[in-house]
Amino acid sequence: MTGMTTLSRQEARTRARQLTVHSYTIHLDLGRDGDTFGSTTTIHFTAHHQADTFVELRPTTLHGVTLDGRPLDVGLLSDGRLRLTDLTAGEHTLYVTADMPYSRTSEGMHRFTDPADGRTYLYSMCFQTEAPRVYACFDQPDLKATFTVSATTPEDWTFLTNSVATQTRPGHWTSPATPPISTYLMAAAAGPYHSHTFTHAGLPFGVHTRRSLAEHLDAEEIQRITTACYDHYHEIFDEPYPFDSYDQLFAPELNAGAMENPGLVVLTDSYVHRSATTDNQHATRATTIAHEMAHMWFGNLVTLQWWDDIWLNESFAEYMGTDVVARTTEWTDNWARFTTERKTWGRDADQRPSTHPIAPDPEDVPDTATALQNFDGISYAKGASALRQLAAWLGREDFLLGLNTHFTRHRFGNATLEDFLDNLARHTNRDVRQWAARWLRTTGADVLVPGVADADADTWLLHVHKDGNRPHRLLAAAFDRAPDGTLAARPTAHTDLPADERTTTLTLPGDPPDLVVLNDQDLTYAKTRFDERSWQTLRTALTAVPDPLTRVTVWSAARDLVRDAELPPGEYLRLVEKHLPHESDNTTVAAVLEFVHGTLLDRYLDPADRPDALGRLHDLTTHLLAHTEEHDRRLTVLPTHIGTTTRPTELTTWLDGTGTLYGVPLDADRRWLALRRLTVLGQLTASELDEEAAADRTANGEQAAARCRAALPDAAAKARAWELMFGAESALSNYLFSATAQGFWPAEQRELTEPYLKRYFPDALALAHRRGETVARLAGRQAFPHTAAEDAVLEEGRRTLAEEEPPPALRRALTDELDDLARALRVREA
Repeated sequence: MTGMTTLSRQEARTRARQLTVHSYTIHLDLGRDGDTFGSTTTIHFTAHHQADTFVELRPTTLHGVTLDGRPLDVGLLSDGRLRLTDLTAGEHTLYVTADMPYSRTSEGMHRFTDPADGRTYLYSMCFQTEAPRVYACFDQPDLKATFTVSATTPEDWTFLTNSVATQTRPGHWTSPATPPISTYLMAAAAGPYHSHTFTHAGLPFGVHTRRSLAEHLDAEEIQRITTACYDHYHEIFDEPYPFDSYDQLFAPELNAGAMENPGLVVLTDSYVHRSATTDNQHATRATTIAHEMAHMWFGNLVTLQWWDDIWLNESFAEYMGTDVVARTTEWTDNWARFTTERKTWGRDADQRPSTHPIAPDPEDVPDTATALQNFDGISYAKGASALRQLAAWLGREDFLLGLNTHFTRHRFGNATLEDFLDNLARHTNRDVRQWAARWLRTTGADVLVPGVADADADTWLLHVHKDGNRPHRLLAAAFDRAPDGTLAARPTAHTDLPADERTTTLTLPGDPPDLVVLNDQDLTYAKTRFDERSWQTLRTALTAVPDPLTRVTVWSAARDLVRDAELPPGEYLRLVEKHLPHESDNTTVAAVLEFVHGTLLDRYLDPADRPDALGRLHDLTTHLLAHTEEHDRRLTVLPTHIGTTTRPTELTTWLDGTGTLYGVPLDADRRWLALRRLTVLGQLTASELDEEAAADRTANGEQAAARCRAALPDAAAKARAWELMFGAESALSNYLFSATAQGFWPAEQRELTEPYLKRYFPDALALAHRRGETVARLAGRQAFPHTAAEDAVLEEGRRTLAEEEPPPALRRALTDELDDLARALRVREA
């Protein structure tokens, strides 16, 4: 198999001037045995003038190439590029036949054999630069073309692609041509999938998953969410859905949450729940469904020209997905979930050295390797937050008018930031370009600080100080403390903070309130602080704040205070102990518990204080479980309860059926949670874990067993796990690598894992060079020693970045993780 040269922006611009690509006709031979599949590609294109160019291809074996019927030397293929020299002006036909490799890392054509029944499943992941692992192509987003895909498969398989596939005879499939789409959006899947099909608004829909998961597929709920989103998008968008079908495939070992292929959306089958689920898990799945459908317009109908504008895809889909679920489903509080789970992801990323503007300057994204690193919390969550602020600033009606103009003017084409701003400007008198300069071309989060003062007998003053130069439109909420301890909200109105004014003063009626919450309803993207009187009110009455989204904003601000070393971790823990038992929103409860357990205890607190804090957190979860009859609350709290126990008997009696755990049923996934904790505590042996794995021959069981084996508290088990991850013969799939990494570094096993701290950086570097970007990213994030918050780790990591040459994915991951580690040390020392 050949390597791959990174495509530069300049090369893409040159090739776009040279060529127009008309169509791809692709045949995939997926019926053969072995580690490869057959790929035959015919490309029709026009050269605008005499030129030298190249087509991308990453085969195991290149069998033949012809250009306009003339054979070319297969030796022209080098580093993933097949050179086409002395092209004459005019139309051309390129024909390429090759054997292509199957993947275990969800790059190219992924092959998965289900341990539950031995059936094999295939699906493609062509995102960004992986299409040449499947077929020969001019692989850049602005060379859009039609795709006609056919396939040969085993006779009992289903074949899916971007348009409706028809079986012409057993094992032979054809499909009609798609409208023009980008190369990274071509998709194919094959296997004995279980399918749920239906028709809505005259369009065929399908929901597909592995047969072993068929009984767990919430087909009716997924259908309900899908059709609600489809109908809402047709209410607000002028352009109709642009493709001939809509399939959703829940696929194994996907290296993303989902992929928005036109007509064939691929989602992780982690969304097919085999155990009892929380309401938040359902809301998350619904939001992903809505997010991916939004891409049919944002990204598929109108596509970015180069990868500097990835936010035109992801920020819009993130914003629309969240908003549509809030407007059309039972999860009307979906923006609170966004604040709790997604916005913190974006704000954390924005404070690291690797931060970048939502819309970076094109010169700052010189190639595809650089661009790939920007698929992060900034391009998704911060961008969506900025769009929510833009919609508030413009007004929703003008915002949607601008979007519809954008779709109509660029349908089946490509667009840039300037195109988008031009389309918005047609419908507003506001200076959208100045807004974009302040919001989209800059980094970081403004900090908003309130100051409260008396004005006269009838009014009070609210001073809003900000340290940045962005304009903000927000709600500032004020509350009065009643004698019974409740908080009464005063009327609020939108407030504009001008871009260049560091302090905005509002004169408001009445006496100064007991509590001021800036950014009520979370309309803008900023860090917010509290005046002293407000903080004292929150310390005693946080959960008396009546609105869930307002409370989420407060909890989020408190989290920021801890991360910024302005609130001691111990004080935050006391705040949690006092108020979490009275918090009604389970998404907030889950996020707070995760922050305390995974960050506060394992990183921010001095290790000597961890045992006491662990016990206090376990006591808190015990209280939460014992004082509720709500099933969803118990499912939410139980993982932290299990993960903090130091009393094995409460788990062993649950497992053997002699005891219960607060009425929560013992299903497969919660059984593995308990087994993992017992493993960390030294209560299980390798042979006992083997017996558990044999009883759960599923993909989930295989991954859970890998976590537990890596968590065994003995030197031999650690050595085995390390060899599986980093050894010269390491070939773990992306999911099994992650699972093993997740089990390796328990805080309770600090002495046992200490020898691996010195090995981590050189071994991760070598692995990244061997196995490519996906595994490099996992090695830098999942396998990073998160529980070792020590100066020595920080120093060794910084030396590695300074003296070695990690691949881009590993460099970005280590840069972020080391910055988080440095932050933890600052918090600990404050």
